[in-house]
Amino acid sequence: MKPSVIIALIVGGVVGFAVGSMFKSSSGGSNTVAAVAPSPSNPSAPRAAPAAGEDTTFRVPLEESPQKGSANALVTIVEFSDYQCPFCSRAHNTVVQLEKDYGDKLRVVMKQNPLSVHNRAKPAALAALAAGEQGKYWEMHDKMFANQQALEDANLEQYARDIGLNVEKWKSDMQSPKFQSLIDKEQGLATQLGATGTPAFFINGKKLSGAQPIDNFKRIIDAELGKAQEMVKAGTPADQVYARIIEKGVSAPPAAPAPAQPSAPPPPPSVRKIDVPDDSPVRGAKAAKVTIVAWSDFQCPFCSRVVPTMKQIEDTYAKDVRIIFRHQPLPFHNNAKIAAEASMAAHEQGKFWQMHDKLFANQQALDRASIERYAQELGLDMGKFKSALDSNKFAKKVEADSAEGMQVGANGTPTFFINGREFVGAQPFEAFKGVIDEEIKKADQVLARGVKLENVYAELQKEAGKAPPPAAPGAPEPQKIVTDINITGAPVNGPKNAPVTIIAFSDFQCPFCSRVVPTLHDLEKQYQGKIKVVFKHQPLPFHNNAKPAAMASMAANEQGKFWEYHDKLFANQQALDRPSLERYAEELKLDMGKFRAALDSNKFDKYITDDSNEGMRVGANGTPTFFINGRQVVGAQPIDAFKAVIDDELKKK
Repeated sequence: MKPSVIIALIVGGVVGFAVGSMFKSSSGGSNTVAAVAPSPSNPSAPRAAPAAGEDTTFRVPLEESPQKGSANALVTIVEFSDYQCPFCSRAHNTVVQLEKDYGDKLRVVMKQNPLSVHNRAKPAALAALAAGEQGKYWEMHDKMFANQQALEDANLEQYARDIGLNVEKWKSDMQSPKFQSLIDKEQGLATQLGATGTPAFFINGKKLSGAQPIDNFKRIIDAELGKAQEMVKAGTPADQVYARIIEKGVSAPPAAPAPAQPSAPPPPPSVRKIDVPDDSPVRGAKAAKVTIVAWSDFQCPFCSRVVPTMKQIEDTYAKDVRIIFRHQPLPFHNNAKIAAEASMAAHEQGKFWQMHDKLFANQQALDRASIERYAQELGLDMGKFKSALDSNKFAKKVEADSAEGMQVGANGTPTFFINGREFVGAQPFEAFKGVIDEEIKKADQVLARGVKLENVYAELQKEAGKAPPPAAPGAPEPQKIVTDINITGAPVNGPKNAPVTIIAFSDFQCPFCSRVVPTLHDLEKQYQGKIKVVFKHQPLPFHNNAKPAAMASMAANEQGKFWEYHDKLFANQQALDRPSLERYAEELKLDMGKFRAALDSNKFDKYITDDSNEGMRVGANGTPTFFINGRQVVGAQPIDAFKAVIDDELKKK
C-alpha cells in the first residue's frame, strides 16, 4: 500500500477528533483545513472567532438545579454536563480554575444531560442529585469527575461512603421519581436551547459549547462582568442581575441562515454513486424519499456521538428516510473489526440494531468476552453467534464495505451519503436536516413524474458519479504545508542548523505515538546531522494520564532530561499515574523537590495547553501528527514514508 493511501486512512480517522467534520479548501496549490465552530455533536472543536450564540442571550432558568457560589455573583455559568463524557471532565477542570480566578463574582449552576451513548452517565447523575439531598452534591460531582473511568454501582456507593453520606438514604433517594423527572426536564431544556451535546455552557445566557480553552471562557465572563457592574451602578440589586439579563433572552437558537448566507456551510459536493447492498442493515422506511448510507466504526467516539442524531432523524422523518449501515473499521481501532463482524452475526439473527446500540453504549468494552455478553443479553443463539465469529463468516462483508467506502471517499468515520451527497463527521441535527429537506424536495419532483417510491433512490442516482478521478500520472498529490508553527521553548533533539526539521505533535498515552518512537530513533541514526526533531504536546482528552505525563516531561525538560524522560514514558505507557511519573524521575536522578513542585503547581499547564491549541490550529487534531519542513504526515507510518519526504526535502537544499 502506498504511503499516501495509509495517510488518507489515518487522516480520515483522526479528522473527526477535533471537529467531527472538516471542510477542505484549496489555496495556492495546497489544501488547508478550517475548523468548524463547536456544535452539539462536536463539543471539543477549536474556536478561532466568537461562535454563533455569543451575541445571543438565551433564557436559561436556574430552578432547582444545584448551585455553587453567591446569589450576588454578577456572572452565572449554567453548565449542561454528562459525568461519563471525557470533554466534560476536561471542562470541569477549567470551571474549577475559573472559580478560583473569579471568586465570589462567579456562580456555577449544574444541569444534567446524560447522553444515551454513555451507559453510566444517568446513574452518575442520579447519584449526584441524591447526594445533594444530604447537602453534598458538589462533593459527589467532584468525586465522579476525578474517577470518570469508574462509575459502576459499586464505585458510586464507595464515593457516597467517602464523602460521608448516609448510604441507605442515598440509595433510596436515587430511586426517587423526582430526580428522573428533573433529568428529563433538563434534557428537554438542553434540546430546546440547542445544547444537545456535552458540555454546553451559558454564561449570563451567552452560549459556549465544548471543552474550550480557558481564555474563551474568560473573554465572555469579563465582558459580562463589565455589563453586570454597570447594571449594579444603575440600581439593579446584585441578586437580580441574572434574572434581568435573561428576561429578554431567547428560549431557542435563532433560525439558521439561508444557504446563500456567508455563514452557511460550503455547497454540497456532486452526487456520488453509492450502492445499497441487499445484505446491509436498514433502519427506517423500506421505501423512502431519502436514503442515508452511513460508513461507521463501532470504536470511533465520533460515530457514537452521532447515534442520538440518527435517532432524531428517524423520529423526525419516520416515513421519508431510511438509514443503511456500512462498515469502515479503522486500522488503529483494535476492536473495531470484531465488533463489526459481531454486529453482522447479530444481523443474521435479526438483531443488528439492538447489537449496534449495545456496542455504541459500551464502546470502551468491545473485547470478545464483552461482545459475547451483549449477545447473551439480546437472547441470541450463542452457538450460532460464536461460530460466526470463530469462522470469520462476515469478514468479507466487512472488508467489502470498507473497500467500497475508500473507493467513494469514506476513508474516515463517520461518513454519510445522503441520496449520494457526501456529509462528513458527527455534525448536529440541523446540518443533516438542511440536506435532507433539500433531498425530499428533489424526491417529490421525481415522484411527480410518476416514478414509484421504491425507485426514487435509483432514479436520483442515475446522474451520480463515482469518486473524483485520480490525478494524472506523475501529478503531485495535494499536501498540507504549514510554515508558522511556534516551537519556542519546545524540546529539540538534533543540530540547530539541520536542513530538515520534524515537528511531532504527540501524546504519551497514545499507542500509535509509542509505535512511531523507534522509527524516529532510526531516522535520527540514518540522517545524523541532517534532521532535528521538535516535540510538541497534544494530550488527547480521552487519555486521562496524557496531560500529567506531558507536564512531567516538561518538568524533566527543565532539568535537561526531556528526551530521557520521553523514552521512559513511552516505554512504560501503561503506567503513567503520579507515583510512576515520580519513579521515572528518581531513576533519572532528577531533583525531586523541584520536579514535584512543578507538578503540584501545574507549572507547565499553560505551556501544554498552548501546544495543544497550536496543534489544533495547524490541523494536528489526532496523534501522532508530524510536519517535516512543514509538510504534514499523519500517523505511525512506516519508515519509508518518512524517508520519502525527508529525501525530497534534502534534494531542495
